[in-house]
Amino acid sequence: MWTALLVFILIIFGWSAFKCHQAHVANWGNRWLNTIDGLNRLFCKYIHGLEYNAPFALSEHQGAVVMANHSSGLDAMLLIATSPRPLRFLISHEQYERFGLQWFFRIIGCIPVNLKHKPERALKPALQALQNGEVIALFPQGGLTLPHESKKLKKGGFWLAEQAKCPIYPSIISGINGEGSIMGSIFFHRSQAKITTFPPIQCPDYKCLETLQPFFEKKMTWEQIKPSLIETTKTEQ
Repeated sequence: MWTALLVFILIIFGWSAFKCHQAHVANWGNRWLNTIDGLNRLFCKYIHGLEYNAPFALSEHQGAVVMANHSSGLDAMLLIATSPRPLRFLISHEQYERFGLQWFFRIIGCIPVNLKHKPERALKPALQALQNGEVIALFPQGGLTLPHESKKLKKGGFWLAEQAKCPIYPSIISGINGEGSIMGSIFFHRSQAKITTFPPIQCPDYKCLETLQPFFEKKMTWEQIKPSLIETTKTEQ
């Protein structure tokens, strides 16, 4: 009986791994990580109802910076599930060193940022990744930001894009239950998550920060800020 049960468990495990691998989209460089990619996409779709207007329109080999608002621990998983390419997240050095998680952050390519250093030094590994054609993802608001809160956008991601001469892909995450929590939003609340992706932009000399502030706070729509972004580009040209 125990042998039959073990065989049954192995069959279920093997079938699940096969289905997860089939579901992967981004190529992370090895079968195990590709299987994890597929598992994440299935989890976001069937547990959190993820829908998106379009995947990020990333160039196959060009570096890029993906940005989104940030209100829960689910956000990074949703962005990964919406991207056709692997995303390397910038995270604080303190988060990167959390007990039991460092090994996972390392294998998925997270880049720890020590905010005690000067930005140029702290962001050097991320800049190198962009110059190598990789995609960096980050939350310009910094930490978790609830709808009634306002946090000034950090300049780091915009500095990276300008230095690497690569586009910024803005997006908005909505429909999250359990905002303000890390694990709760992932495992204890079911969401009807939605990601809205937008065309890539440039932000020379941080001129777009004031325009993007209410956008990432979901106080203004893309259509409302679009003329200002176009005007910024015209002025630079």
